Amino acid sequence: MSNLRHHLDRAAHQDLAARLRPNSRPAKSKHSSSDSDSGDPSSESGEKPASTTVVRATDRALEFRVQLHARLLDELAEQNLLTASDAVVESAVREKVRETIETEELPLNDAERERLADDLVEETLGTGPLAPLMQDPAISDILVNGPSDVFVERHGRLEKTSIRFRDDDHLLRVIERIAARIGRRIDQNAPMADLRLPDGSRVNATIPPISIDYPTLSIRRFGARRLRRSDLERLQMLTPDMGRFLATCVQGRCNVLVSGGTGAGKSTLLGALCESIPAGERVVTIEDTAELVLDQPHVVRMETRPPNVEGVGRITARDLVINALRMRPNRILVGEVRGGEALDMLQAMNTGHDGSLTTIHANAPRDALSRLETMVLMGGLDLPSRAIREQIVSALDLVVHISRFEDGVRRVESITEVTGLEGETPLLQEIFRFERQGISGRRVQGRYVATGLTPNAAHRLRERGLDLPTAMFERSNA
Repeated sequence: MSNLRHHLDRAAHQDLAARLRPNSRPAKSKHSSSDSDSGDPSSESGEKPASTTVVRATDRALEFRVQLHARLLDELAEQNLLTASDAVVESAVREKVRETIETEELPLNDAERERLADDLVEETLGTGPLAPLMQDPAISDILVNGPSDVFVERHGRLEKTSIRFRDDDHLLRVIERIAARIGRRIDQNAPMADLRLPDGSRVNATIPPISIDYPTLSIRRFGARRLRRSDLERLQMLTPDMGRFLATCVQGRCNVLVSGGTGAGKSTLLGALCESIPAGERVVTIEDTAELVLDQPHVVRMETRPPNVEGVGRITARDLVINALRMRPNRILVGEVRGGEALDMLQAMNTGHDGSLTTIHANAPRDALSRLETMVLMGGLDLPSRAIREQIVSALDLVVHISRFEDGVRRVESITEVTGLEGETPLLQEIFRFERQGISGRRVQGRYVATGLTPNAAHRLRERGLDLPTAMFERSNA
């Protein structure tokens, strides 16, 4: 590593040590601002104020760290270590930091050297300035709108943070590093990317010219452990009766469609429903970004793949659904239907793979069926609307609609049964719903109620030995 000492004068050395020392501030010069205010002659003699010295020292210290990190990345790339295991990369970074400190004779004690090494390891392996946010379990989304605007969603509400990137290039390097760690590239030829961090967090990144002003980064985080059905009941996303009904339907091999908006909790609810799949069944999951973590021992996880820089190699969800049918699955779980795979999913549900589950973006249960019909048409087959709707009502048993209300709380707004087709209109009957009663402070008030209708599925479940008490469907007991 070439000599870096000329980038730092003595003041910058001292400031770097101070910045690395916990709970410390750069030492004040004897020519402090208060001294100047009291008539200290240094201000008249042309000597630079202490504040200017500290700022310039800080700039030089920061420049040193930036250049040191850039040189580390260059050397790791030359040695093909950027895609190596975390342990190998960390070892290489710490060794380079040790060599640099000894060569440059930086005035750092052991604790400060360790802190510098930790910072550079995080810059190389992790998410740079976003690392503190990634460690906060209360944060569900991190949204970066350029180097100076970093927002988070905490407890269902967006708020701006004090986190900053140094400039566009710094943010771009973090995005490129995230992509490189999983063997992907993002550049002007491919300026958009859906990525996944090692902890399972889902990442979307865009860079100019797609994002006009700045590079952007969106990170959807997932908890250290997935939420189970009991957790959702405790969080009042649904009632115990609703949870028991859904669990029994999944166990009894009903086909379930979970609908809702972005960030409503569709994947969380889908994971909780999967708890009820019997352990002896073979499950194949298909997702754009792998999120589902199941308890069952016999699970095959598959993930779509975008095209490479040459525009080839793309593997779509439809390709994976077709392939899954050849893998002898008992159930197929599609993380989200977005296009032509909807037809293959419906056909699978109608041809012996009952008990399958999927999610869809929609504003209401009936909207979900309309969107599903549109997606079937995206498959390129010229089918009449009635034929598609017959497929839909034959395949689906339940539509579970979930919403995130303005108070940030996610609630199952409706559990609706698909009962058939009248003319060309799908027939739906609501079994449970959330009745809104107003707002108190910032909290939405309401209650979950049963509509008083006993679902047709209850009779089929009873034939399979899964009995549900009729009392749970009586409105007065909800």
